[in-house]
Amino acid sequence: MSTNDTPPEEPKVPEQSPRDERAQQNEEGRGASAPSGAEPGGSGGEPAAQAAPRPGPTGRQRLAAGLWPPRLSRAQLIVALLLFVLGLGLAIQVRSNSDSSALRGARQEDLVRILDELDGRTKRLEDEKQRLEDQRRELESSSNQAEEARRQTVEKERQLGILAGTVAAQGPGITLRITDPRGQVQSDQLLDTLQELRAAGAEAIQVNGVRVVAGSYFSDEGGGIGIDGKKITQPYEFRVIGKPQDLEPALNIPGGVVQTLEKEQATVAVTRSAKIVVDALRAAKQPDYARSSSQ
Repeated sequence: MSTNDTPPEEPKVPEQSPRDERAQQNEEGRGASAPSGAEPGGSGGEPAAQAAPRPGPTGRQRLAAGLWPPRLSRAQLIVALLLFVLGLGLAIQVRSNSDSSALRGARQEDLVRILDELDGRTKRLEDEKQRLEDQRRELESSSNQAEEARRQTVEKERQLGILAGTVAAQGPGITLRITDPRGQVQSDQLLDTLQELRAAGAEAIQVNGVRVVAGSYFSDEGGGIGIDGKKITQPYEFRVIGKPQDLEPALNIPGGVVQTLEKEQATVAVTRSAKIVVDALRAAKQPDYARSSSQ
């Protein structure tokens, strides 16, 4: 046995410098901050959770972003303005066509009558214009202007007397007879009949012995109709002096007098005649205040 019983020396651990200690602490800190089970490259760890993606814009949001604010060029603005003007013109055209829809459903015979009536009115106006021009030329060229003026004055007085109902008249025309067994015809319908006859060129009108003039009025009376306060009963007979070719078609136009009265179950008969006598007279009314300017 050896007398040297000194224990063996322990291996010396090399002293670490302060810089090595700080590096070791940093390594340990990084290892501690990593989440458990998320060790990269480890065979037994779970994969790290990925961050959820942010939702993108919806289809409605993309559509709104594409439409507003509008991005229009100058050419597009001009095209839009032209389309607006075109649409407005089409709307006006459709509306004007709808206003004449009442004539679209008319038969060809009715349209021919309406056209003939318009031609007749135009012809009467042209004749009146020609007559007035002839009178003017006669007054200008006549050697005896005073006599010509007197003759024309007498003729004008006769014409005014016919219109005023103070003198009798005769001439071609029609007789309109309205039979109303159910009593459905009202005064306003007879007034419409009168206005239609005047528009067609009637010059003198007599209804059941009552002379109708410019100031005449119709009213509903018990069991009949009144004209200027005089009661008349049906059948109502109109004696009308004028051009028969104009008067009769005016009453038979679509939606006119005859169709309106027939809807009230009345019977309407129109007869043309070469001679109609209108002999009912009205007393000439003297004005209370008006006087001739020549006096």
